[in-house]
Amino acid sequence: MKIFLAKVFGTSFGTGYIPFASGSFGSLLAILIYWYVPHFSDPLILASMIVLFLILGIWASTTLEEFYGHDPSEVTIDEVVGQWIALFMLPKTFAAISIAFISFRVFDILKIEPINKLQKLPKGFGVMMDDVMAGIYANLCCHLIFWVTSNYSQFGFKLI
Repeated sequence: MKIFLAKVFGTSFGTGYIPFASGSFGSLLAILIYWYVPHFSDPLILASMIVLFLILGIWASTTLEEFYGHDPSEVTIDEVVGQWIALFMLPKTFAAISIAFISFRVFDILKIEPINKLQKLPKGFGVMMDDVMAGIYANLCCHLIFWVTSNYSQFGFKLI
């Protein structure tokens, strides 16, 4: 039962079994939940889900590392949590969600420091924490983009 539950949650309800770009599909699942579940974008609800799924993700990915090996590609709950962090406190618009998705995937793939170091933490902590940091970077990047574009609009320019 432990392995079954770890697979269900750790693979984000099966997105980890998609044979290509499973991380991107995990991020897409996070976006679909964010967009379609009523009130999910509320900061208190989203923050609660981030914390809950971070804890669940550490457990599930630790369990699945024992089953699949170190940092298995089947684990996508880390992408879900990272994507939700990237979306935190952003406007619920197509533009904001698109920029958050792209920036999160870029930071997750490039693994600039300290993301790369966090990935080396033991067990599920390493699986989860690099995506948490990528989500933080993406969120800051998005907020900067929207801040800059809102300042440009004061002068008659509209970038987004």
